[in-house]
Amino acid sequence: MIAYVTVGADDIDRAKRFYSAFLPALDYGLKEGPEGLSYALPVAPGQSPILPDFYVKPTFDGRPASVGNGAMVAFEVRNQKQVRDLHAAALAAGGTDEGQPGFRDSYGPYFYVGYLRDPQGNKIALFSSDPNEPGRDG
Repeated sequence: MIAYVTVGADDIDRAKRFYSAFLPALDYGLKEGPEGLSYALPVAPGQSPILPDFYVKPTFDGRPASVGNGAMVAFEVRNQKQVRDLHAAALAAGGTDEGQPGFRDSYGPYFYVGYLRDPQGNKIALFSSDPNEPGRDG
């Protein structure tokens, strides 16, 4: 099980603007500190944390943050409309488009996805694969 995902950021304020444009809509809460941004899903009293957490932090070694070629973090959203809405919100908050929301031929008939880059260049996917919504071929 993945416990957390961390991406590096040189400008935490820009990263906060970007990630706060869509993660709260997915129920992630934000804690800020000198170590960066920590996004986590809420935990009811007496329950275990819902994983994974998502962290945006300056690099540990102090060198500039960089992106991984082939690395991507994907967030599952509720439906196709939310993919479109959150993709647009993230673009307006400083992200760049890496693939407009829609179906992709190489994935299943219900996999609806939009791709972005955060201000640092990290690749992010927002997707829904709800079989109760219209599919690629329907």
